[in-house]
Amino acid sequence: MEPLSPHVHRRSFLKLGGLAGLSWLTPVGHLLAAQAERGRQPAQSIILLWLSGGPSQLETFDPHPGTMSAGGTKAINTALKGVQLAEGYERLAEVLPEVSIVRSMISKEGDHERGTYLLKTGYRPDVTADYPSIGAICCHELPVGRTEIPRHVSILTNKWAARGGFLGAEYDAFQTGDPLQKLPDVAAQVPKDRDGRRVEDLAVVDRAFLQGRQRRVSATLHRETIDRARVMMSSEQLKAFEIAQEPAQLRKEYGETAFGRACLAARRLIEVGVRCVEVTLDGWDAHVNNHEIHRNRAKDLDPAFATLIRDLKERGLLERTLVLCGGEFGRTPKVNVAGGRDHWPNGFNIVIAGGGIRKGFVLGETDPQGVKTPVQPTQVADVHATILKAVGLDPVKENISPVGRPIKLSEGKPIEALLG
Repeated sequence: MEPLSPHVHRRSFLKLGGLAGLSWLTPVGHLLAAQAERGRQPAQSIILLWLSGGPSQLETFDPHPGTMSAGGTKAINTALKGVQLAEGYERLAEVLPEVSIVRSMISKEGDHERGTYLLKTGYRPDVTADYPSIGAICCHELPVGRTEIPRHVSILTNKWAARGGFLGAEYDAFQTGDPLQKLPDVAAQVPKDRDGRRVEDLAVVDRAFLQGRQRRVSATLHRETIDRARVMMSSEQLKAFEIAQEPAQLRKEYGETAFGRACLAARRLIEVGVRCVEVTLDGWDAHVNNHEIHRNRAKDLDPAFATLIRDLKERGLLERTLVLCGGEFGRTPKVNVAGGRDHWPNGFNIVIAGGGIRKGFVLGETDPQGVKTPVQPTQVADVHATILKAVGLDPVKENISPVGRPIKLSEGKPIEALLG
């Protein structure tokens, strides 16, 4: 996977907006009638809280207090009877009846880049195909609605942002940083009248170039690209990035951190129809000082995650928004000589909520010694199939890659226990 630039320049933004706009004009939704049979509407959006670096299950959502593997980590009781979280997640503990925890995740990838690829796409890296992320799939398959801005967004992006894969670069996530800053490169840098004259002049050049080249120009979709980019630049929906419009108290509850602000922006974005928002919280790679690193990360994650769940519920958005939180793998049950934990793909956890997902449920359990296979081991592909079904898509539906290869949306099977 080639890393994407963390900064999107004006020209790149216009290209992304324009191309994505064109893809929105021809949705190829493949919706499941089974959703209606279950008496509920499918989820409409996904928010992925990406814990980059591989968080420890023992210091987050699967503590084993009093055991050798805990290494002194304490646990707290939650509002979900019989279920504990690691100390530091007191606010998430209050809303735990709204979420489910999968404690038995297993992966065959213990490398950061390969593990990230697997978790975001549902497929292991393969030289024969560049698989799209879950957000790209949803934007490709689901109807457009009235969204004028990119429907796939990555906030606080690191070098492995979600990508469109073989579906095309137009489905790559639009990348942006801390919502405290203004969205870069979307406003004209000249007065309105001068900007208008530039557009008129460009139209003259376009018409001249079109003479005798109708078929070739049409194939590039150049005019449509420009038109869609112009619509996006002037769209009121761009204000969804402007969290300063929210009450000060709510901003404080999310946390006065880049991650807290990004989670608030994610909620605002799904309100205007964005399909998938990825919010990255970096810094979980705890090969040394594991406990200290996780205590510090919890200070960002706990208030933001808990407030996001509560905020979505209070606004009636949780049932139509699927929230997923996790990283590329877990951490070893044994603390190393540097006080850290190393990579561990053999039993970690994710948290999933909303979108019709079962509430207050824990799937599987891990062996605190890390010797035995987790109870009810859960494959990454099965989680992807579950998400796809929750948003109304058939996981076995196939798309054709550029080389003519049919590829399923997912090779996993939906986890019916999570779908209720």
